[in-house]
Amino acid sequence: MAQQLAGTQASMDGDGTAGGDRRRWIALYVLCTGMLMIVLDVTVVNVALPSIQSDLGFSKPSLAWVVNAYLITFGGLLLLAGRFGDILGRKRVFMAGLALFTVASAACGAANSQGVLVAARFVQGVGGAMTSAVILGMIVTMFPAPKEQAKAIGVYGFVASAGGSVGLLAGGVLTQSINWHWIFFINVPIAIVTALLAHRLLDRDRGIGFGEGADVTGAVLITTSLMLGVYTIVKPAAESGWGAGRTLALGAGSLALLAAFIMREATARNPLIPLRIFRSRNLSGANVVQPLLVAGMFGLFFMGSLYMEKVLGYDPLEIGLAFLPATLIMGTLSFRYTEPLITRFGAKRAVLAGMVLIVVGLVLFTRAPVDGVYVRNLLPVMILLGTGIGVCFPSLVTLAMSGATRQDAGLASGLVNTTAQVGGALGLAVLATLSATRTDHLRADGHSQAAALTGGYHLAFLIGAVLVGAAIIVGLTVLQPEAKAAEQLEGEGEPAYSEA
Repeated sequence: MAQQLAGTQASMDGDGTAGGDRRRWIALYVLCTGMLMIVLDVTVVNVALPSIQSDLGFSKPSLAWVVNAYLITFGGLLLLAGRFGDILGRKRVFMAGLALFTVASAACGAANSQGVLVAARFVQGVGGAMTSAVILGMIVTMFPAPKEQAKAIGVYGFVASAGGSVGLLAGGVLTQSINWHWIFFINVPIAIVTALLAHRLLDRDRGIGFGEGADVTGAVLITTSLMLGVYTIVKPAAESGWGAGRTLALGAGSLALLAAFIMREATARNPLIPLRIFRSRNLSGANVVQPLLVAGMFGLFFMGSLYMEKVLGYDPLEIGLAFLPATLIMGTLSFRYTEPLITRFGAKRAVLAGMVLIVVGLVLFTRAPVDGVYVRNLLPVMILLGTGIGVCFPSLVTLAMSGATRQDAGLASGLVNTTAQVGGALGLAVLATLSATRTDHLRADGHSQAAALTGGYHLAFLIGAVLVGAAIIVGLTVLQPEAKAAEQLEGEGEPAYSEA
């Protein structure tokens, strides 16, 4: 293993010297730039939706497809794209996804009709899934030593977790200063530069191949299940409620396809997703913690944004600036302090401590009044949540990947991203529905519009805190120190990434 790692590092600049080490870190920043574009695209569009609606004549129901088209293909294909990265080579899948994302972004920016924009968003989601699904797998192979890996994952964790709030700020600036087309056009030059640098800096890895053939049946089952599941969450569940007949029917169909996929993988000669990957307590546990955590966090980013807009009267740029302290804290912790914290206390303790801070921040947010003042009512929340997220997310990713073998890194990376996306979509649908119901009840009881909205948002923040509290319980009972997880993999004859 050590010889293979040494050979990999040396191949980066021919001699394995400090130049090669510097090249690896530059390559990391290039990969994270690609990831930032993908993450930004999830939230940057939300700020521009009113402008898009008035310009292209979307009705309110059809406008949702500008967001849903991207989420369905992105969330549905992450797992498949991650596994294809293992099979075909992660650099190859990354470059292909980046090219597709760039072309689709240009098409979105140039769109002058509803159909063109929605179709381009579908394609953009495919490219985004291909690009982001393999990034984490490439990072952990580039940085196998525990200390370096923790630092590299800290950078990745900042981009993945803070990108949403950066998107709100970027969307506000571009939409107000130029027009909505530029939230898509800005991707094109960034993606081209990223592709050129990635082509030069990233070594071409050899995939494990299809072996005895491709598991086409498994691929169709899991992709259809995930896409149908995401569609159910973002469309009928959000519009008609969780108890509606259509929601229940589609949800049951998604679960049935998932069950069929699991049965297929248990018996297939060359499974698309080997079920042995779930023997790792850290990988399985982290992928239970993550959707609970992300679902709870949507109470901050989306319900918090609505509170600032509809109750406090903030414009898009002011909303982005309001989240800026949390973003800066996340960045500072991820780039400088998360790695020493993980090294000193272990990733499990860091995850738990971060989640406790997030719970406290969300509970504190439930006390924000109708006439809230930023410094008194919002800034303390941003500090707590920024600190919690900055410590928690990189540590959780470290734990998840500590249970992955070399050949399964792409799959583990895709799985981490998939559970985050499903958790986010599920959290948004649940919190938005319950918040709206609470608002309607308060308005019917005679409360003012602002007071009713605030009461609905308070409920969303409280439920978010409960979800993160459930994640803490799972973390306490299931997760284990990453060194122990690596020892178990080595005991089973599976080389782990955390080897020095």
